[in-house]
Amino acid sequence: MNTHTNALGMVEFNSIAVGIEATDAMLKVSEVDLIISKTICSGKYIALVKGDTAAVRASVERGEEVGEIACVDSFVIPNVHESLFSAFASATPPQEVNALGILECFSVSSCVLAADRAVKTAQVTIMEIRMGIGIGGKAFFTMTGDVAAVRSALEAAALVASDKGLLVRKVLIPQPREEVFNGLT
Repeated sequence: MNTHTNALGMVEFNSIAVGIEATDAMLKVSEVDLIISKTICSGKYIALVKGDTAAVRASVERGEEVGEIACVDSFVIPNVHESLFSAFASATPPQEVNALGILECFSVSSCVLAADRAVKTAQVTIMEIRMGIGIGGKAFFTMTGDVAAVRSALEAAALVASDKGLLVRKVLIPQPREEVFNGLT
């Protein structure tokens, strides 16, 4: 039995009531840890779980099944990059800022998938994943690194969101002004 908790899964719902019901079912079907379970803007609800891959997959499938009528998006990342966990809490202060990358998506799920792809593609630091609160249900993440790494990571991340039709915009800012950067942290 695999005891590693390196998988991450999320289901995003367009109904709060259905989201709560489905989250309960997700936790009852397999042994996973609930990372985030909350309402976001536009009357949406998200449930984010971690655990071993089989347990997370079973949990997400159960959430999709129970919340079928309200399921907006979902994912399972088998080998999630560990830096995403601190990015959910905005707890990754950059050491040096050569470039700032921002990727904005229409769904939280697509944003998390894109952030995982970005950090696995190039030597970047994901600073924050902001999820749907106060921004109309959209989500975005910020990252830093050298210009070439951020450009490469943005391109890879944008493909993930674009494939789902959920990319809003990607932006690369070389040498961001300190005032702009400090407003993000």
